[in-house]
Amino acid sequence: MVEKICNGGEYLLREIDCREVFTPEDFTDEHKQIAETTEQFVAGEIMPINEEIEAKNFDLVVKKLQECAELGLMMIDAPEEYGGLELDKATSMLVMEKMAFALNFGLTYMCHTGIGMLPLIYYGTAEQKGRYLGKLIRAEMIGAYCLTEPGSGSDALGAKTTAILSKDGTHYILNGTKQFSTNSGFADLFTIFAKVDKVHFSAFLVERSFAGLGLGPEEKKMGLHGSSTRQVILDNVRVPVENVLGEVGKGHKIAFNVLNVGRFKLGALCVGQQKYALAEGARYANERRQFNVPISSFGAIREKLADVTAMTFASEAVVYRLAGMIDNRLATIDRGIDNYYVEYQKGIEEYAAECALIKVFCTESAAGSIDEMLQVHGGYGYMAEYPIEQLYRDERVQRIYEGTNEINRLLIPGLFMRKGIKGNSLDPSLQAAATGDFAAEKQLLKGMKRMYLALADHTVRLFGVGAANEQEILLTLADAAIQIFALESAVLRAEKASVTATEKMQELYRAVSKICTFRAKQQFVDAAEKCAAFIGHDALLESIAAETAYKGSGLLAAKRLIADATSQLEKYIF
Repeated sequence: MVEKICNGGEYLLREIDCREVFTPEDFTDEHKQIAETTEQFVAGEIMPINEEIEAKNFDLVVKKLQECAELGLMMIDAPEEYGGLELDKATSMLVMEKMAFALNFGLTYMCHTGIGMLPLIYYGTAEQKGRYLGKLIRAEMIGAYCLTEPGSGSDALGAKTTAILSKDGTHYILNGTKQFSTNSGFADLFTIFAKVDKVHFSAFLVERSFAGLGLGPEEKKMGLHGSSTRQVILDNVRVPVENVLGEVGKGHKIAFNVLNVGRFKLGALCVGQQKYALAEGARYANERRQFNVPISSFGAIREKLADVTAMTFASEAVVYRLAGMIDNRLATIDRGIDNYYVEYQKGIEEYAAECALIKVFCTESAAGSIDEMLQVHGGYGYMAEYPIEQLYRDERVQRIYEGTNEINRLLIPGLFMRKGIKGNSLDPSLQAAATGDFAAEKQLLKGMKRMYLALADHTVRLFGVGAANEQEILLTLADAAIQIFALESAVLRAEKASVTATEKMQELYRAVSKICTFRAKQQFVDAAEKCAAFIGHDALLESIAAETAYKGSGLLAAKRLIADATSQLEKYIF
């Protein structure tokens, strides 16, 4: 790992050196070994039974979860004293990425090891962990997370589920209904959020065996047919007071902090989905012939392959950059202190905006990539016998769960504003001219950052504390901030990797960087112009073109180079 610790949002304020970022090219032998173990498990044990999983053979799913546990893939985030490995976030994200090829099973795994286990890991007492965590690690128990309700989705704190303390003070009695709970059909331990005395939002560890806990029928979903999604119905469920998770009235901390990691893990899953889609599209384009030639020889198809490769490169760059940022900060915490997980959560919370950013960028990149690769398949992409059809169905919900992309967009500038990130905090490094092989891209990034800070500063000046209610404006600021982080991550990754790469790979890194840059510039300008128009600032609107000057010469050659390499390998090339 690199040693420089970057604070959340700091990327907007100064020029970042490529040596400060962690990239996939920095993976250690241990990272690669765990990734290979995961790949082999998915290829050998999950992909051959995908149809059975799609048909809701949940007994088989649980069996495969247990086999997954035997390989140690449930141990990654769990502390050593309870049988875990507590490895770095880069490892956790890499395994999650590889699980994307497992389709429905990948989501089941993500929910079990993420929102299913992390609330207990981060907030559980020693007694609670001793009772449950080892069983979750071994998949003897499967975890589920129950936050959403029929009447409260994004407004999680508007939950109606209640928890009333029994007269003898030994139990809380829970009543209510939870909606869209993944893994619920075969889960054994539920993290359920309810309001104590109808006021104090709190979390509870609820076993499936507790009397009064029932389940609705499996939801009939557009996609993810092989994952279990049911209502969890609580009818006077008696939960021992020992099963309160964290503190009464502090459930919001558990809900939101665990969701930060959930969003991050979803980003990694999307990286894997993009690689899967790209391989399917490239392979089909070589096999499918029209007018007596493979369709991979057509410019219209080649551009799709190049664009999806670039989107995947950027998605991969943002996920592992953030993994490195979080790992560097967490490495400074003494594991021997009594409040280790309190400090640990503060470390993750520092990057809440980046977690939201990655969730939005990666889910939308996956949506675009999968859509384009289905288009490459033509009419066959609409047929269920081709994997791209299932990917297309399964992907759509990712822009909804773990907080809708709209909610996550609103979080990003709001969190940055609370940190005081605005125009008057501009670092002098953003005023100096960029130099080096990627000077044009870096100069654009400097202008994008200056523009974002000016727009955010004027928004705060114009609306004051009321800026938090100007959702249309906040959405444009979010899109601008997202494009800056994504482009910078891609460019810095290309620059860092080029130092030790072969001449051929250097050319590919420069090409993919150019594609990412042109795309990000277009999307940033659209967001910035809309923001300036919304706040009625003509001077800022006029300065956008000057701040985002980037010629993009050689773009077509770059796309053709990337497309050729992708067609030859029939997979993601980096």
